[in-house]
Amino acid sequence: MLPEPNGSGSEAMVSSAEEMKFRIGGEAKDGSCYLHKFRLYETRSKFYMVGRDKSRALWRVLKIDRLEPSELGIREDSTRYSESECYDLLKRIHEGNRSTGGLKFITNCYGIVGFVKFLGPYYMLLITKRRQIGDICGHNIYAVTKSEMIALPNPSVQSNMANSKIENRYKKLLCTVDLTKDFFFSYSYPVMRSLQKNLCSGETGQVLYETMFVWNEYLTRGIRNHLKNTQWTVALVYGFFKQVKLSISGKDFKLTLIARRSRHYAGTRYLKRGVNEKGRVANDVETEQIVSEGVLEGCPEHLTSVVQNRGSIPLFWSQETSRLNIKPDIILQKKDQNFEATCLHFENLVKRYGNPIIILNLIKTREKKPRESILRSEFANAIDFINKDLPEESRLKFLHWDLNKHSRSKTTNVLALLHKVASYALTLTGFFYCQVTPILKLEGALNWHTSEQDYLRNWFGQNTCNSNTDAAGILVSGPNNQNGFSDIAEYGTIGNECQEDNVSHVENCLVEPPKLQTGVLRTNCIDCLDRTNVAQYAYGLAALGHQLHALGIIDISRVDLDAPLADDLMSCYETMGDTLALQYGGSAAHNKIFSERRGQWKAATQSQEFFRTLQRYYSNAYMDAEKQDAINVFLGHFQPQEGKPALWELDSDQHYNVGMRGLAYSDENTRSFFKRSLSDGNILCESNASVSDSTSGQKKPIHSVLPDIGTTMGLSESTPEISTCDSDISYSRYTPSVARRQLFADMQRDRCCESEHICFNENGSEDGFNCSNFLDLDWLSSSGNSCEEEIYDR
Repeated sequence: MLPEPNGSGSEAMVSSAEEMKFRIGGEAKDGSCYLHKFRLYETRSKFYMVGRDKSRALWRVLKIDRLEPSELGIREDSTRYSESECYDLLKRIHEGNRSTGGLKFITNCYGIVGFVKFLGPYYMLLITKRRQIGDICGHNIYAVTKSEMIALPNPSVQSNMANSKIENRYKKLLCTVDLTKDFFFSYSYPVMRSLQKNLCSGETGQVLYETMFVWNEYLTRGIRNHLKNTQWTVALVYGFFKQVKLSISGKDFKLTLIARRSRHYAGTRYLKRGVNEKGRVANDVETEQIVSEGVLEGCPEHLTSVVQNRGSIPLFWSQETSRLNIKPDIILQKKDQNFEATCLHFENLVKRYGNPIIILNLIKTREKKPRESILRSEFANAIDFINKDLPEESRLKFLHWDLNKHSRSKTTNVLALLHKVASYALTLTGFFYCQVTPILKLEGALNWHTSEQDYLRNWFGQNTCNSNTDAAGILVSGPNNQNGFSDIAEYGTIGNECQEDNVSHVENCLVEPPKLQTGVLRTNCIDCLDRTNVAQYAYGLAALGHQLHALGIIDISRVDLDAPLADDLMSCYETMGDTLALQYGGSAAHNKIFSERRGQWKAATQSQEFFRTLQRYYSNAYMDAEKQDAINVFLGHFQPQEGKPALWELDSDQHYNVGMRGLAYSDENTRSFFKRSLSDGNILCESNASVSDSTSGQKKPIHSVLPDIGTTMGLSESTPEISTCDSDISYSRYTPSVARRQLFADMQRDRCCESEHICFNENGSEDGFNCSNFLDLDWLSSSGNSCEEEIYDR
């Protein structure tokens, strides 16, 4: 090895941020490809990371200072080396540092996860092993199989704090976030976004790291600010990824199921409930189902995608972890009487997906001791309050449907009914369909924002991906009608298709007209785990039929519940449900409905459900506090600071203003600071201030809230709440004794003359709270348990 040169091109730093602005998906603006393999070396004064592209034609060098004990010093060599030139450089570095030990090889790696600092030095987190778990349009998706954390300073300059008990405890805490479980990434495909957003949005580079599904946004912030590019880091998505090859009628296709968990207001079951002041909800997960056909190399690939969402009920509510009570009381806070945080949440959904927003609420309506039913009543009133001042086409669409009650009925086929609901919802949102040309499928050359945008403009007009898109890059208006799409009924198909007979040539390949999804189905139960997963499977199955039909694989747009393919899809959703439940709830999902569907022995199902209940209870009571602390450190919500309390010394999870080093990004996860009691669910509060009282004094009308995306709010830290416990001091805005007719009387008067689709089912006391403003519940139940009825006739 040779000495480190002085004043050579290898020392020249990047002079322009624009010169090296790499995007996650595809080529850099200067024509270079992404780096995907790295080797780490060290001298006494520096780390040298050498990165290369897949073809071994491009070699780059990154230098990290080791003599600064507590600061992050990173420089990028602007020279683009060949393999031999890079080897010569390393030899010169070795020779130049021979007196202090020379250049030593440390490890192979596959990307930088980020840099983190506690009370001592900076640490670098690396991916040292990976495995391919799938591909999208020829772009590989990887999971992490091994990671490593390396202290940056040379041991000779490290402070005493580097090996202190507190420092070691923080390091151990961070390592409890296991990167080898459920994290995935891609070098060339923006896997943190849906297929439709990747084709319609012009966002590149660092903007992608700031999206809600990139979990190492905070960890990579330092290096991204230094280098002004994302060439050396990978963007980690947390959730679920599964890709399988399936067949029907002798035709093969590839199904990809992706779940992306939001980093906003992220955490564990009892420590993260409801909504925060920013409108972010707990357990917010976007699920995407991509179906593509197997095609010959060089031919266009047809792709379809459908997106759905799950998230905690967007109200201020909580449950206190209790080691004495396996079902803690639900506490509903009476702090947001104008439902401003709820409104912010639905603003965000509109921004991400467009209209309509369809709410499928599966929680219980009647209980001996009111728990879920209190949230059910409040959620219904929140939706009503928001809808009153919105134009009819922008109103939230909802279906309140007690899945637990219906699943107990021996005469009700829950999956068949949910399949009907899902099929109807699909007529309102559509799904995404496009044709990807061969030139865009080449690994490392995916240029989403040139040819494909031109392709979409051919169909939707010159401003498709600019002025006609919302902030998330989804087309929400256009030339054909008020929603930007031709009438669905005109062509008799789901999917927002712009023109029926047009064809286009992109890159000399025949391209069919695209279809876009506008709006989303948002499903919730109390935990958004077990019942929600059943409903999401039903929606995925309904969508699968239409996706396969769009690809020309089947002749009718339906896959029967009894078909073998439905069982294959159920297995995928069951695995996804177990994974998401372990992340948030601490155990695999309760899959009673799936188990019964498979014909599993009833005693075995009961035994399995009991074991998972105990496992979830143990995790929530004994493990979740530390797990939540680890998440807060990983996401940067808590940053240690000398002279401030350590994370484990605080008596609450709500501590994000502690040790923030002047950075203003903690409020995404802020919530009221609760004084915890050792009772089975009571929470002590300090004042009666409400959300409205804590604003600037002028109340914003609700009709002006939803359209103004990005509204910020300053809300009270301590407010009264509604508790389900039996204490005399607890109270409820809506008691369980309120009659169903009275509860929805005002809503009926306001809506019954405006839309013929509103249905309030009042046949019997048990169904009093099942209602919808877009679906006829009499139709839903009138045809029994069959899902064969063609919904387009309605």
